[in-house]
This record gives sequence, C-alpha cells and structure tokens, in this order.
Amino acid sequence: MTKTYKIAAVNGDGIGHEIVPLGLEVMQAAASQFGFTLDVTHFPFGAGYYQQHGDFMPADGLDSLKKFDAIYFGAVGLPAVDDTLPAKLYTFKVRTHFRQYVNYRPVKLLAGIDSPLRNKTQQDIDFVVIRENNEGEFVQNGKILYPDSPHGLATDTSVFTRQGIEQIAHYSFRLARKRRGKVTNVTKSNTLINTLAYWDKVIAEVAEQYPDVAYTKMYVDAAAANFVLRPEIFDVVLTTNMIGDILSDLGGAIMGSLGYGPSGNINPEREFPSMFEPIHGSAPDIAGKGIANPIGQIWSGALLLEHLGETAAAEAILKAINTATASGLRTADVGGKASTSEVAKAIIEALPVYETH
Repeated sequence: MTKTYKIAAVNGDGIGHEIVPLGLEVMQAAASQFGFTLDVTHFPFGAGYYQQHGDFMPADGLDSLKKFDAIYFGAVGLPAVDDTLPAKLYTFKVRTHFRQYVNYRPVKLLAGIDSPLRNKTQQDIDFVVIRENNEGEFVQNGKILYPDSPHGLATDTSVFTRQGIEQIAHYSFRLARKRRGKVTNVTKSNTLINTLAYWDKVIAEVAEQYPDVAYTKMYVDAAAANFVLRPEIFDVVLTTNMIGDILSDLGGAIMGSLGYGPSGNINPEREFPSMFEPIHGSAPDIAGKGIANPIGQIWSGALLLEHLGETAAAEAILKAINTATASGLRTADVGGKASTSEVAKAIIEALPVYETH
C-alpha cells in the first residue's frame, strides 16, 4: 500500500507564491519516483491575509495546521505591514505552539558554485547550524515604558531553561554522531554572565554523556570570523536563538547566496508537525518577476521528506539540485539569467538519474 503524507502548504507573501508551488512540484516528482504520495492542502496565511482579516491566520489556524504531517512554508512579510508582526503573529507562534525547538540549517556549498570565500571548496563548507528555536533572546518578554519621554525605557529579557538547553544539546550531539562527530557551542558567556554562562554549564554537562563526540566552545565573535576564515573546522554548530539567526545567514552568504539556504523548524518528538522554510525573506521587491532563486525552498522540501523518513527521495532531490548548479544554471542573485521555473525544471529533470535501487 502506498504511503500518503498530509502536507500543509503556506506560500506566505512575496516570492513565496512562486517558489512554494515549484518546490511542491519537485517534491511530487520525487514522491512519484520513490513510491509515496503527498496530499497537499494550501493555506493563505501571512501578511496579505493580515491586510484583509487583521491577523496572520484565523483563530483556528494552529488547530488546522496541527492535523498535518509537516508544514511547507515560504516566507511572510510585506512593506505595508509592520515588520515586527510576521514573527509574532505567524513564525514564532507556529514554532512555539508546535514545540519546534530545533532550527536546523545546513551550510553546504553546492556543486559548481563559487563561494565568496576564495579557495574554499565543497569539502570545506559543509556544516549544520543548530539554533535553539523557542527560548533565548527571541521570547519577546519585555516592555516599553514612557516611550516619548526623556526617561523612556525599553527592556527585553532572555529566557533560558535547563530543559530547553538540555533538549537542544542532546539533539546536537546525536546529530554529530551521524555526521563527523564534532559539536561547537557558540556562545557569549564572557559578557552575558548569567544566561549564557548557565547555557554553557548545562551544555557541558550534556557533553559528558557523549564522550565519543568532540566538544569545543567558541565565542560568537570568533565564530563569525572562523565562518569566513576556516569554515572547514565546523561540523555541528550549537547556539542560541539570536546568535543562530545571525550566524546561519552568514552561513548562507558563504554558500554564495541566501537564496540557497534551507531550514527546518523541527519537533523531534513528532508530537506536532515540523515546518520547513528557506532562510531568506519574502523579497516583495522581486516578487512576480520570475527571477527568485528557488533552491532554498526546494532544498527545504528535501529536509521535509528526510524528516518524514523518505531519505532516498530527499537525497535524490539534493543530488538533483547539485546537478542543476553544476550545469551552470544561475538565478539573478548570483549573477545569472535563469528564471525561477527554469531552475526548478532542471532539478525535476535531473531526478530520474537517481534511481531507487
């Protein structure tokens, strides 16, 4: 009997309306080849929905999404909508409600792509940023007092719990065991002497349970420099919500473009659906022009299939992406002239090369 997965598709805004449908085409082609089916339901959530209804999703939006095996998401945000709202009313809301405490962001140079880092190859740029996704600096726990007065005051308070730190640490060390056996904890505990010193303490305790995994600590300023100078020293980079957000974009940059970067918001226990999205934004300035880079979205689809257990299909998509990039196909963000749909078509055409047996 053919296995069927229920997928919620949320285009979001801007280029999401172009790249999510193409990503679904690639996933459907892989599903057909590897003997499973995807039952896709579309949801119009996002800033465009907010302009019409006053919220980024209806009151029962989370209940609707909860019924699915995974969520395939583009990006949210429009120039006319307050840019503090997309995270608060959609992205963080989904990540928190569905306990997607792992943000999984591969940093891997694709075939034929020149990194901005001269002399660095595919072997040098191949690591994963694991970002704690529910706590830390982005909990939006704070207040603004007397904003227009001379003594105006604003606070944001980070929140770190032992459970939150332990669960992201265990995930990272287990992942390292499947990769090259190294975890680098990126922190700033020499200045954030309460929250991040506690973070370091708990991670060090977890590290002792994985004697087979090499564990090192690195301050974020040094890590940022080493992403550029020595990316080959990294395997699994474990870090906090805000640091991970910044470093993973730097990771996308050393891959050649943020348009190449995929990510997964993962609930490892599978109590709730996980959500997969590219690391870039909705890019409304280029929406509708057919020039957006679809690879981050397509690669996110491969991560989705891998999470569902369809590892052969996921590997085939990643190989097909590399075939397309090796052929010289480039979108405008990396100085090329290929259209969004041309890149997706090339990836679909490359898929049958990677047979099931």
